[in-house]
Amino acid sequence: MGDMSLAAVAVDSCKTELREFRIPEIAPDAGLLRVAVTGICGSDWPMYVNEKPGPRILGHEIIGTIEKLGSVAGERWGAKIGDLVALEEYLPCGHCDFCRGGEYRSCLETDTRIPGKIRYGSTPISTAPALWGGYSQFLYLHPRTVMHPVPAGVAPRIAAMALPIGNGFQWAYLDGKAGPGKSIVIQGPGQQGLGCVIAAKAAGATNIILAGLARDEHRLAVGRALGAHHAVAIDQEDLAEIVSRTTQGRMADIVIDCSGAGPEVTNRSIALVRKRGTLLVPAAKAPIDGFDIEHLIGRQIVLRGTRGHSYEAVELALGAMAGGAFPLEKMSSHMLGLHELHDGLWMVGGMAEEPSIHVSIEPWKR
Repeated sequence: MGDMSLAAVAVDSCKTELREFRIPEIAPDAGLLRVAVTGICGSDWPMYVNEKPGPRILGHEIIGTIEKLGSVAGERWGAKIGDLVALEEYLPCGHCDFCRGGEYRSCLETDTRIPGKIRYGSTPISTAPALWGGYSQFLYLHPRTVMHPVPAGVAPRIAAMALPIGNGFQWAYLDGKAGPGKSIVIQGPGQQGLGCVIAAKAAGATNIILAGLARDEHRLAVGRALGAHHAVAIDQEDLAEIVSRTTQGRMADIVIDCSGAGPEVTNRSIALVRKRGTLLVPAAKAPIDGFDIEHLIGRQIVLRGTRGHSYEAVELALGAMAGGAFPLEKMSSHMLGLHELHDGLWMVGGMAEEPSIHVSIEPWKR
């Protein structure tokens, strides 16, 4: 290993440059990760478009092997040099009420909307030691890192989907309570929506309906392969009629809007929920005008905003990978190098004609 790391830096809106950074000295409570693969999350696209935070190394769906490890960090993480691990983006404080209750995704230290807070994949390179993102050959392991051992036999390319599939387990199972006898509608067949399909199937949900558009047929087909009982192109079929027919008129126990498409989809989703059912909204991008609060009250529907994942959710995702019951290779559509990061972000942002689902960056690829 040399003393430099090559990284793809988002230097301006929709502009990437390859730069080299000096690898820092590692303190006893820190470490260094040799990055194997980093997935491109849908949230990377709006960060790539937004130049305000300044140049930064994006990428938080990080898989790699521990290259250097301080003695204190090794004991804290239960890890050793050479271990293949999956990282979470969060760098929680570890001592607030949320952290002590196991909900560190709500810790204020993880909220980058607050000035000065840091997390993997969004921290500017002006914050030492700069190596905060997965689109780099090496990553600095902060003392507050949350990591998971990757199960034996799980390839890094598959493990790179631990966070989007972990989101699926969080939203569909842990928050939504999917399980036997339950009907669930998942709006949006992107990587998060497909993660919800996997979680609902693993939990034994009786009726899984995945909804998208006709142009999403390749994603809907993957959803069927992953366990969706019905995959509906809503611009060609009547989603409400299908939900009613497949639930004998009860409508869905759980509806999750993973589309991020805005008020139209969220407003339409409420009519799909049965009385005393649950509507989860993890992906709204704008205020939702015209929301039928009277319908919500009249049918005693639970409306829940949710975001991110818990430690348990990511462990469940990695366990599903190790179990081998799902054809997860169908989700992993592209593997690109650092020099191709712009193209990958363009695909994830919906700006390219080439169909994709989960796009990953392999920083050592030439």
